[in-house]
Order: sequence, then C-alpha cells, then structure tokens
Amino acid sequence: MAVDELDTRILRLLLEQPRTSVREYARILGVARGTLHARLERLERDGVITGTGPALSPTALGHPVLAFVHIEVTQGHLDDVGDALAGVPEIVEAFSITGGGDLLTRVVARDNAHLEDVIQKLISLPGVVRTRTEVALRERVPYRLLPLVESVGRTTRT
Repeated sequence: MAVDELDTRILRLLLEQPRTSVREYARILGVARGTLHARLERLERDGVITGTGPALSPTALGHPVLAFVHIEVTQGHLDDVGDALAGVPEIVEAFSITGGGDLLTRVVARDNAHLEDVIQKLISLPGVVRTRTEVALRERVPYRLLPLVESVGRTTRT
C-alpha cells in the first residue's frame, strides 16, 4: 500500500501522541475530521494500523527478564507446537524462522529461575526436540516504527 505525505503525518501523530482525539489530530494536521477519519479507516483496512491499545511493559508487570528462545521442532509438528506456545503466557511473541531452529520466541520471566521453569515447560511440549536460549542484557534500540514510517513517506514523495 502506498503511504503518502498526509498518511505519514497521521501515523507520526498517532505514534507520538496516541491519546489525542481525532478532532485534535485534524486540527493539528489542518484537515477536515471527515478526511482524517477516512484516512484512518483506510490505514486500518489496509493493515497499516493494527491496533489502538496501550503499550504495556513486562518489567512493570513483574517480568524484567527477557530471553529469546529458539525451538527446534520434530518434522511435521510445527503447527502443533506453534499452537501449544499460545498457551504459555510468558511467551509474548513467536515466529517461524529459517536457520538454526524452527521457531523463535520472545519470552519474559520474573527472574532466571522462572525463565528456567518456562524453558522446561517448552522442552516438555510434544514435538519439541531442543531449545537454545539467549538472555537479553540491555535494550539498545527500543521497538519503534516512526523511522520506518518516515522512510516510507519519503520514498513515496520522490
């Protein structure tokens, strides 16, 4: 989907001021509320905007340990294991991958002992052959999309 300059400005506002009203967004952007509303609906329909909920902190929820767990799966059991991962609350994301393993999960835990318990739970899932865990020490680049939005917006203007 093509993202034009107005879309880029809208997305920037949504990222920088997520709790502002549509009326205020329209005023800031200098566009009619109807125009803004139509743009927001299109961005949602096209899958650019995928949610409007708050960003939550696992650390503030008592889970400061972050690890990436690679999971090797028995041939033919990828979907079964993927479905089972959804039942583990400490797994906040999971992806099918290429390379060293079949799945990559992002896991949060209360402490290292809790992380070990979660890993043992993963190892016990039917279809899991082995896991490999990497513990994050410090976040160097927080999750962000604004630079990408701005980059995409620039390429549509050139």
